[in-house]
Amino acid sequence: MCRHLAYLGAAVPVASLLYDAPHSLEHQSYAPADMRAGGTVNVDGYGVGWFPGPVRYRRAGTLWSDPNLRQLAAGESTAVLAAVRSATTGMPVSDAACAPFTDGTWLFSHNGRVDGWPHTVAGLAKTLDVTDLLTMDAPTDSALLWTVLRRRLETGEEPARALAELVREVADAAPKSRLNFLLTNGKVLAGTTWTHALWVLQKGQGVTIASEPLDDDPGWREIPDRHVVTADPSTVEVRPI
Repeated sequence: MCRHLAYLGAAVPVASLLYDAPHSLEHQSYAPADMRAGGTVNVDGYGVGWFPGPVRYRRAGTLWSDPNLRQLAAGESTAVLAAVRSATTGMPVSDAACAPFTDGTWLFSHNGRVDGWPHTVAGLAKTLDVTDLLTMDAPTDSALLWTVLRRRLETGEEPARALAELVREVADAAPKSRLNFLLTNGKVLAGTTWTHALWVLQKGQGVTIASEPLDDDPGWREIPDRHVVTADPSTVEVRPI
């Protein structure tokens, strides 16, 4: 369905996450280890956002074929969110359909799909202003989820709570959905596991959350399914959704 990761901590080269690690995001794009029947490769787009900013770069196509991003990734960042995409059948393959989605200081990614799209979440879409619907990045489930979530974040709702509530609402309407989210504002990371996996590694002055471990470091630990995680370099909190 997709692979994604987020990092927060001391400044590191963006390339260390995208390219340099043994099982980097680039490697996961063509040789993922744990797609859980959600496809075989992730070649329908990619994107990365980093701080200060956030600055966002995203393209349709394959991560490994973009020399411009490889040059940009030589720079360092204290917070990164990146994803590679395996598009759900029937959804567009375009730059605008790729994560991360952004608004203000937030970056967001969705690994999975909304089952029965779009009919199952028509009620959720009705909670939005018409202008919000008309200005979504793309006519996709991920873009709709982000549009709903960002409106809730604007009200000051705590990130992990907002993510968990959104997962519950979508899962109630479309029980076979896959709803792994990642969210950061450069100060905190939050994510959810709902069918697909997430792993977390606290090491040194940083914390990484990823669909799959980037290397064989024994410090990686899997977040249980149907949980929400909040992390910064010093603390990881995991609780049921």
